[in-house]
Amino acid sequence: MMRRALVALTLAISSPAQAAEPTWTDLSAILYEGRELLDGSDFIEINSPYRTDNDARTRIAAQINAPAGRMLGKVSLILDENPMPVSAVFAFDAPLPRFFFDVTMRINGPTPLHVVAETTDGQLYVAETFVKTSGQGACAAPPGSDLDVALETLGEMDILIGANRESATTLDRLGALAQREKRVDVDISHPSLSGMQMDQITLLFIPMRYVETLDVDLDGAGYVEMTGSISLSENPRIGMSVPGRTQTVGVTMTDTDGTVTHAQKSVESY
Repeated sequence: MMRRALVALTLAISSPAQAAEPTWTDLSAILYEGRELLDGSDFIEINSPYRTDNDARTRIAAQINAPAGRMLGKVSLILDENPMPVSAVFAFDAPLPRFFFDVTMRINGPTPLHVVAETTDGQLYVAETFVKTSGQGACAAPPGSDLDVALETLGEMDILIGANRESATTLDRLGALAQREKRVDVDISHPSLSGMQMDQITLLFIPMRYVETLDVDLDGAGYVEMTGSISLSENPRIGMSVPGRTQTVGVTMTDTDGTVTHAQKSVESY
């Protein structure tokens, strides 16, 4: 259902009949059907570059804290001007008081960026920023690796776990320790084909194929399902916070061609 909705929205926004770029007002009306979007700037902190140094692989991160008395049920990353704006959706198996994500994305061109947090009582909170690009048109850029080689390793995953990743600041590390949280990064071998890329030999478009879902289990129980899109970079890295008590992380990747792969890793708790 989610995949069909994302593809339908992609076709609607990219159709010639709608040549004008959609505004957030238009996009949010389609996505949320008139529901009120509350100012989430006090609860959502977005970390994104002012200008990308690599449009095809740009890290977008956010820390989301639920307002007092509420819990998070879902978090969405929306790149307004990307061909598939709803770029990643994290749906939690059990409500969370806070959540962090860090994903590598394709940024097709200069775009507003929105993070929308939905609480379990149905409230929507939104924060926004803007990302400039170099104008490479990342979603239509040729794949960065040989497709035959990429298909041989498609779906292979590597799980990395720790509180103090190389990119974390001292404040980030202290915050993670205070909240008794770990960070999990999943490196996925996948070409993330957008359907807009052209084979440089045949000059035919390469069929769309991307990571449709990534299911993350902790200690054998469901934690979060991420729904992906063509906005995910080639060989994407998907990072997120998990409770510090976690002993085992299991991930299941399903792509839009129906390929399913699994990976698991045991870790030490604090």
